[in-house]
Amino acid sequence: MSDAGGSLTFFQKSPIECPVCESKIYREELRTGRGRLIAGSLTDELRRNYEPSKKYGEVHPLVYAVTVCPTCYYAVLSGDFDGVPESVRPKLQAESQARIESVAPVFPSLVFTEARGLKAGAAAYFLAMMCYDHFPKEFAPSFKQGLCALRAAWICNDLHQKEPNENYDYLASLCYRKARFFYDLSIRNEQSGTENLGSAGHLGPDLDKNYGYDGVLYLTGLLEFKYGPRKDNEKRREALTRAKRTVARIFGMGRASKDKPTAILDNAREVYEQISRELGDENIDPESGDESP
Repeated sequence: MSDAGGSLTFFQKSPIECPVCESKIYREELRTGRGRLIAGSLTDELRRNYEPSKKYGEVHPLVYAVTVCPTCYYAVLSGDFDGVPESVRPKLQAESQARIESVAPVFPSLVFTEARGLKAGAAAYFLAMMCYDHFPKEFAPSFKQGLCALRAAWICNDLHQKEPNENYDYLASLCYRKARFFYDLSIRNEQSGTENLGSAGHLGPDLDKNYGYDGVLYLTGLLEFKYGPRKDNEKRREALTRAKRTVARIFGMGRASKDKPTAILDNAREVYEQISRELGDENIDPESGDESP
């Protein structure tokens, strides 16, 4: 459908230039009015589900959040696209073919100049994870790799619902493990001063609401609990103990702030209790102040 009233997206009339290969790009944007986005439930991973509408059908806002150059496959979150440092560009140029070849076996026949679907959306986040590997600490690259991995996992689960025999659930599990690693790394880097999450901008994890630093703390604990390694019991206990302390930081040493979203406080309290039970701890109250930093 070509008219604005009946389409979900549109391509910008004025192109932008890829800062890596200088190709012209017409960015696809999501229209949001006229009942296109019908907000549904919020998952424990703070993902916003959207109900399909009779007129527009399913809509997946996350697939448009990464800008991809269709020529060299340079890809990052749209707010970072034009800001790639000069020092990083040669590395991104040199790895152009590697990026193209990395996603081709999983998502063949990608076309980033056409309306984007779930497969191109997932591929965009995979490419962004690769590109952020070269970005300096001012961009909070570890966190953004974790965010991209988490969103890629969500989209792969969507694909699994549509094509259950194509192993997208396995791909989602790999993305969740990457997200767990990078979220934990971003907290460690924040504590050591290696990266500043305050410079990351929108911390998400979804597009509808920014849950900020508390959201990052919560997801770091949740991802460890749900997707962390389980084979080595001792390492599992160490990781969960660290995750429990991370979640407890949301509540501080006393009464929880009334300014914090209920979604964060309720979900954080629940995952804190789940971790405590697995560890066999008697303390299942995150507001008790018993957790050492």
